[in-house]
Amino acid sequence: MRISIITATWNCTATLGDCLASVAAQSYPDREHIIIDGASSDGTQDLIARHAGQLAYSISEPDRGIYDALNKGIAQASGEVVGLLHADDLYADTEVLARIAAAFADPAVDAVYGDLVYVAKEDTSRVIRYWRAGEFRPERLRHGWMPPHPTLYLRRSLYERHGSFDTHYRIAADYDLMLRILSRVTGRVVYLPEVLVRMRVGGVSNRSLRHILRKSWEDYRALRSNRMGGLGALIWKNLSKLPQFLHRASAGP
Repeated sequence: MRISIITATWNCTATLGDCLASVAAQSYPDREHIIIDGASSDGTQDLIARHAGQLAYSISEPDRGIYDALNKGIAQASGEVVGLLHADDLYADTEVLARIAAAFADPAVDAVYGDLVYVAKEDTSRVIRYWRAGEFRPERLRHGWMPPHPTLYLRRSLYERHGSFDTHYRIAADYDLMLRILSRVTGRVVYLPEVLVRMRVGGVSNRSLRHILRKSWEDYRALRSNRMGGLGALIWKNLSKLPQFLHRASAGP
């Protein structure tokens, strides 16, 4: 079973090398890594070219943002299972894809996800937040619950059936997609209770008060459009982040 990993890049030479090495180090052999670059100008294209041998597909051209780039990657994916690894992120260890593949060996499984740690930008061994996702239950979506998107792997058929990222959202298209798919999924959704991804802090959604307000508005729109609630669910979604700062010790090195 092939797993497709999609990475969208734009001016990220400082971190992309770690991302590429993390994928290359995975023990699971039946995988493909796809990179969609948004016409970087900082040397990212050169870095991608130097690693072309480990990539199934790469392209560099102007796009309409990260979700447009990810949609291009999904369209190129040939794997039965599709996941994302952002240019700032790393797998927690070399066996992550192997464990994900083992869960998908059951044909009744449609989605797999796990835990995530936010780490310091310059020191990925220093944990800032621990996102312990917990078990999936459809009703939890109405209370603002969501899995950590960088840990979520889906059958490619789900994208074909329910669509990919809605680029009308600038920040919360990932939340909209998860609500849309997980509220309609008919197969099993498997939770792996372990850290799968180490994510550097500093994402666009928390970059400024303006971005925070925009993300909250888009989250609200996603909840309403997917009939998963409204203001109450949004409040619970934001409050649920507070315990993530209390679990650093259990995240490991």
